[in-house]
Amino acid sequence: MTTLADLAELVRAPAALSVPGDVVAGAAAAGALSPRTPALAGASVLLYWAGMAANDWADRRLDAVERPERPIPSGRVTPAAAVGLAAGLTAAGVGLAAAVGGRRAVALAVPLAATIWGYDLLAKNTAAGPAVMAACRGLDVLLGASGGRVSRALPAAATVAAHTYTVTALSRREVTGADTTLPMCTLAGTAVVAASAAVVAPRRVAALPAVLAGWYAARYGAAQAEVVRDPSAGRVRAAVGAGITGLPALQGALTARGGAGLLGLAVAAAAPLGRRLARKVSPT
Repeated sequence: MTTLADLAELVRAPAALSVPGDVVAGAAAAGALSPRTPALAGASVLLYWAGMAANDWADRRLDAVERPERPIPSGRVTPAAAVGLAAGLTAAGVGLAAAVGGRRAVALAVPLAATIWGYDLLAKNTAAGPAVMAACRGLDVLLGASGGRVSRALPAAATVAAHTYTVTALSRREVTGADTTLPMCTLAGTAVVAASAAVVAPRRVAALPAVLAGWYAARYGAAQAEVVRDPSAGRVRAAVGAGITGLPALQGALTARGGAGLLGLAVAAAAPLGRRLARKVSPT
């Protein structure tokens, strides 16, 4: 019998702590923070969980070989239940976005949902995979900006997308391990991402965004440096986990850069919480 714990593992529930910050950062950048922002963040979480369930459904045969302990190959969740849950969460996420954000939110939620499913079913195991996943996160940031000037959130969306590209590129070597070139490249990308999050205007660095961006870079960067030293599969998985659970610090920096300092601190606080929960349910 499938339990809530099995479903939480299927959708990688703790990793969802990395999701609301996308919407908040986008809303802050676009000047669109409002009472509807938490509901849009909720819609984003539903779509993220849908993507995780669809991912395991699409990977069920591969996981039977490489990760037989996962919910579907272990028999704790049936393939039909997983894909049904993914479809239901997708509908719920788009529906919630429509209810609170109207047509402007739907105009971003529908492409976001389509990109998530496109990644899981088509792009994941291709060279385009990291770029498609990066697009998912970028659209997620823009979903938060849908109530304001979306163009103002494009730099924040690009920053989160670039981070996501590095995490996804690393995740493709979670089972086999990597050569040192990959983590060296992603580490350089992380440095650029952190620097971009700290800058609030040309050649000007603000204190709080810089502190939060530095926190993000130190945590995620250290994990990638370990992969450079030892590019084994275990180290790669640890770096991917650090990239997922460390994302709220980056989102907090972007939120603070958008003028919402206290809210940025609140978003960043999800990073240590996510690390604790990841010890119980793997985010990867």
